[in-house]
Amino acid sequence: MNWQPNRASSISISKQIVQWMTDQIQQGEWTIGTKLPPQRKLALLLGVNRSTLQEAIDELKADGLLASRAGAATYVANDSWHVLMKQKEPDWQQYIESSIHKANYQTIQLINEFEQKESIIRLGTGELSPSLLPADGIQESLQHLALDGKMIGYSSPQGSFSLRQAICHYVKKRGIDTSPENICIVSGGLQALQLIALGLLKPGSVVFQHQFSYLNSLHLFQSFGVNLSNIPENTEPEELIKQISRKKQSILYTVPTLHNPTGATMTFEEKERLYHACETAQIPLIEDDVYADLVFGKTTPAMKSMDKSGQIIYIGSVSKTVSPGLRIGWVIASTPVIQRLADIKMQIDYGSSAISQRIVDYWLRSGMYEKHIEQLKHELKSRAALMEELLKMYFWHTATWAPSQGGFYSWLKFNKPIVTTELFMKLLKKNVLINPGYIYWPNDAYHIRLSFSYCSEADLRKGLNILAGEVNGL
Repeated sequence: MNWQPNRASSISISKQIVQWMTDQIQQGEWTIGTKLPPQRKLALLLGVNRSTLQEAIDELKADGLLASRAGAATYVANDSWHVLMKQKEPDWQQYIESSIHKANYQTIQLINEFEQKESIIRLGTGELSPSLLPADGIQESLQHLALDGKMIGYSSPQGSFSLRQAICHYVKKRGIDTSPENICIVSGGLQALQLIALGLLKPGSVVFQHQFSYLNSLHLFQSFGVNLSNIPENTEPEELIKQISRKKQSILYTVPTLHNPTGATMTFEEKERLYHACETAQIPLIEDDVYADLVFGKTTPAMKSMDKSGQIIYIGSVSKTVSPGLRIGWVIASTPVIQRLADIKMQIDYGSSAISQRIVDYWLRSGMYEKHIEQLKHELKSRAALMEELLKMYFWHTATWAPSQGGFYSWLKFNKPIVTTELFMKLLKKNVLINPGYIYWPNDAYHIRLSFSYCSEADLRKGLNILAGEVNGL
C-alpha cells in the first residue's frame, strides 16, 4: 500500500481517498469481503488523520461499496456495483481466511511493511546494514566462476555435492564431524524449519522452545497444526525433559549461541547438560546455529559436536554473515532425516539457487569467508560498543541489559511494563521502528530487541533518543 493523497491537488483529501478506494475495488485489488485495515493503521499508512479517513469511508458506505457491522472491521460490500459488473468474481477473502497458513500478527505485518520505507529508523532489524554486505567480494567471486549450464540449471535434491563437501570441512571448527550425505542445502534457516514442520511433525506435535523465541514471531509450525510450548526462563534441563516427555512426538528447538532475541549464549557445560538430558529421554533437538560465527570472543563447540546418535538436527546459514539475498543455509542430520527433507524441498522449489551455491562454495574454499567474518566481527563489535554507550546514556535509570557477546542484538528490559502496542504505534508515527518483546512472547510488556547491525551511527543515536523521550516519561 504505497499510495498517499496529493496535498497539492485542488481535490480534497477525502475525495482523493474515495477515488483511490473505488479504483481498488473496480480494478479487482479489493474483492468481495476484503477487510480494510483498522482505521488507525490505515490512517497512518495514508498519512491522514482519522476524521478525514472516516469521512471518505462514510461516503463509500453510502454508495454501497463498503459495509461494516457493529464492532467489526469495514469490508467491501457484497452488493457493490463492482460485484454487479462481475458476477463471477470469486470471494477471495473467504479463500484467504479458510487457508492453512495463518496470517502474521499485525505488529509483524507493520514491521515488514515499514522496513521498506527509506525514512524509517530501523532499531530492531535483524540483518546487516547494506554497508556491511560484501558486494565487492561477491562480484569478485562471480568473476572466478565459469558460467556453464550446470551453474544456471537446477541443483540436486540435497544441493551441490561440492558445497556440501566444503561445509563438512568448515563445520569442523564447530566440532562437527559429518559427511556430504548428511547435509541438505536449504534456502536459509527459515526454510529449514519449514521443511522440518512439513516432513517430520504431525498435527498435534509439540515444539518446545525457550520462553522468548524467534518462533513466536512466526506461524511457521502452527499453520501445520503443530503446537508451540514456551519453557520458562531458568528451567533446569532435567525438569524440562520431564515436561517434554509427557508429550508424544515432541521436539526441542534451541538457539544456544547468540540466542534470538535475547543474545544469550550457553556455556559448554550448559549445552552438555541439555544435550545429555535429551539423549537420555530420546527427545530430538533442533540446534539453530546461524549466529555462531559472529561471537566476539572465544566460541564453544556446537551441541551437534556431542551428537553420536543422530539426536540433533543442526541448522547453519550465511544469511546473517554474508548476505540474506543468497538464500543459502544447510541442515546436518541423520540420513533418513536428510532424505526426507530433500524430497520435500524438491517438491517445494526444486532446489536452492545453483549460482548462490557456487558463490558460497567458492567463499568457503578460497578463505574469503573467514577473512570476511573477521572484518565483520570487528565492525559489529564497534557498533555494539556504541550501542552500549548510548544505552548507558539514555536508559541507565529505566532499564537493564547485558553487554553484547556478538551477533546483532541488545535485549533491553524496562523496569516497568511499558512495551505495548501503543508505544509501538507512537514510535512508528515518529518514524522509529522497534521489535517489541511481545512478538517473541505474547505476554511480555518489558522488553525491546534492539539491533546495532543495521542502523547508521546517526540513525542509532537519533532513534534511541526518540525512544528514550517516549519511555522515560512513562
